[in-house]
Amino acid sequence: MPLHRTTSLIAALLAVLLPLAGCGAAAGPTARQAAPGYPRTVANCGLPTRVEAPPRRVVSLNQGSTEILLALGLGDRLAGTATWTDPVRPDLAEANARVPRLADNMPSFEAVLEAEPDFVTASFASTLGVGGVATRERFAEFGVPSYLSPADCVKDNSGGGDGRRGTPLTMETIYREIRELARLFGVEERGERLVSDLRGRLHRATAGLDASGVTLLYWFANSDSPYLAGCCGAPGIMTEAVGARNVFDDTHDEWPQISWETVAERDPDVLVIGDLTRRSQTAESAAAKIEFLESHPVTRDLDAVRHKRYVLLSGQAMNPTIRTVDGVEELASKLREFGLAR
Repeated sequence: MPLHRTTSLIAALLAVLLPLAGCGAAAGPTARQAAPGYPRTVANCGLPTRVEAPPRRVVSLNQGSTEILLALGLGDRLAGTATWTDPVRPDLAEANARVPRLADNMPSFEAVLEAEPDFVTASFASTLGVGGVATRERFAEFGVPSYLSPADCVKDNSGGGDGRRGTPLTMETIYREIRELARLFGVEERGERLVSDLRGRLHRATAGLDASGVTLLYWFANSDSPYLAGCCGAPGIMTEAVGARNVFDDTHDEWPQISWETVAERDPDVLVIGDLTRRSQTAESAAAKIEFLESHPVTRDLDAVRHKRYVLLSGQAMNPTIRTVDGVEELASKLREFGLAR
């Protein structure tokens, strides 16, 4: 952020904290009496996340973490959200309408601090980490605890791109995020109800379904050098749930960029297409993607394109979020409709 604004923010903080320090240690913010049942701490991505009381002014830096908080009935605790790829899930729209949006994409560190957060959450280390809004250590310097989705913690983010997974992700990691956030906010029963609901929906969507022998390809964004799903992220959860196979299950990269010529060689039965509303890549919407597929000389002869076997999903369904269950439901329904599932 600009130096003069940084100086202003620090000066404002000192103006508040220095008088408190003069009143003795007992009046300081770290020595305040904890709320009943607090403090609470969870181990999170190698760091402790500790809160002295249920957070009341939360900034969620990614849509996925925002929708978990909204689903837990915590919309009134949100002081701001950012980094959206899709419209909010319809059943959460009313609660979300009252939450300030700091930015459609990644906000500045200054904008987040101006929302006066007492807690920060994020879905990705690319947002809450080096190169993102700020590191967790930087937020801690301002007395703001933070929480990063465990689904991103179990991924190797040390290289370029969207990271790499050594082992397949499962819904259990997403359930863990729900439960840990529910614990930090003191709404454990709501967390268990949400987990139970998601489990039930998964079971109902896939009961009696057998799509063995069916091959899938997941396209998130970009037509020039497309981001296609590797084996082991949220698309892996969906693929496993329906019993199909991802044609790029031989790569552990989360979203590798793969040529259309390689796609044509593997010729998937079904194309799972991200229907995004953001504007940061080429061919974000499903309509733009389908137009490209049906006109490009390499892709127009794909079996899935000739038979229009398209499954349209939100970007959030293709990331490790509560909407991954939406993705399983839609994929299972379409495979039955295409006559590819027994």
